[in-house]
Amino acid sequence: MEKITSILAKKEPHFHTVSPVSPVVNALNQMCCENVDYLIVIDDSERYIGLITEHDITSKVMYANKPINKTRVEDIMNRQLPVATTEDTVERCMQLMRRHHVRYLPVFENYSFRGIVSSEDILDEAVFNRMEIFDSELEVSEPIF
Repeated sequence: MEKITSILAKKEPHFHTVSPVSPVVNALNQMCCENVDYLIVIDDSERYIGLITEHDITSKVMYANKPINKTRVEDIMNRQLPVATTEDTVERCMQLMRRHHVRYLPVFENYSFRGIVSSEDILDEAVFNRMEIFDSELEVSEPIF
């Protein structure tokens, strides 16, 4: 089984972060500029404290008719997502996401934040591994004609 560290190794080492006191409008602008659909919320000590997603902004601000320029990130961010470890398998992360109905998992190693794994990352890994299986089957199969 593939470990989640294989996904983290393929991702950009730079984290897209935001302060919990930032206005949501700034977070949304940052997401657009950086072409990401989530930001990692960090405290003054640069420790992970949560996550804010486009979905959070849409459902908790826009649809709730809250003022986007007065609502702060800390008012709507996800603080209690399930957590994965660097030793978890891709399958285990899929199970966590399904069980808790989330698209993102913070990954920790010995209480140290290592990154975020998304459902898209998991899908990419699954498709990539499946394609490798198909490629190896094609190499040993007989010609069709």
